[in-house]
Amino acid sequence: MTELLMPVRLSDSIIDALAARYTLHKLWEAPDEQAFLKEVAPRVNVIITAGSILAGGKTFIVDGAVMARFPALKLIANHGVGYDTVDAKWAAAHRVMVTNTPDVLTEETADTGFGLVLNTVRQFPAAERWLRGGHWAANGPFQLTATLRDKTLGILGLGRIGKAIARRGEAFGLKIAYCGRTKQDGVDYAYYSSPRELAAACDILMVAAPGGADTKNLVDAQVLDALGPEGFLINIARGSLVDEPALLDALRERRIAGAGLDVFAREPHVPSEFLSLDNVVLLPHVGSATYATRAAMVKLLLDNVDAYATGRKVLTPVAECLLVG
Repeated sequence: MTELLMPVRLSDSIIDALAARYTLHKLWEAPDEQAFLKEVAPRVNVIITAGSILAGGKTFIVDGAVMARFPALKLIANHGVGYDTVDAKWAAAHRVMVTNTPDVLTEETADTGFGLVLNTVRQFPAAERWLRGGHWAANGPFQLTATLRDKTLGILGLGRIGKAIARRGEAFGLKIAYCGRTKQDGVDYAYYSSPRELAAACDILMVAAPGGADTKNLVDAQVLDALGPEGFLINIARGSLVDEPALLDALRERRIAGAGLDVFAREPHVPSEFLSLDNVVLLPHVGSATYATRAAMVKLLLDNVDAYATGRKVLTPVAECLLVG
């Protein structure tokens, strides 16, 4: 019998579907979590996790020390593309498969990213507040804004989502440049080998790289200074990629023109300083938050668990686990 552990509550649709198929252990309901884990750990085959599991601000990190507590563990099924809360390298080395839910949320997240570009550069949310506050009639037209004309969109992380954002940028007439670990074959966009070089070459810097220890604070004060006082930062990846104190300083001091953020370092806790700034657009991590996309993500997560439980190959192993069988 396949037994699953869900450390932190996810959506009712995931819980109901898994509970109908398997024995599902709900750690968040346990009055004594450590005693509960000690009791169920020998039987757990699958951990259900997410790129950023958050319930009341709580994050559950599935690192080597956690996985070592589960001798029967064979699969970590991650709800989301990002799996930075899982030590996938440790898992692969110990023949534990890790899956995620790529592709099904690419277009929605890219829509959100480009929506932030428009709203940040053209200041549409502030313009709406101007109208709603009665200022149009009382004080005249809203202020003039920056433009997308003749601008370059630099994409930090040209993966599935980065490429989808690039297609949207091209449709708006933007020049596209990118930065990644290596130059990609078959990609005609201008390539820069470091975030700082990319920032210096673009007007809008879009952060679309994976999270995790390797990319923590990848966008630091030097990158922001390279972006410059007419540049905009957009982040739809993970809050950990941006040095938040450095970003706050750059926004306050107008060393960059503005920022559009869907993600933060300590979600759902957003530094109060952001709320007082008029040159930042803030969203509560809604990149893929549509009914259709979340249903597709749930289905893919369930399909991966079902594949493991019936002895078939999982559908979407993460890169580190491609050779695990």
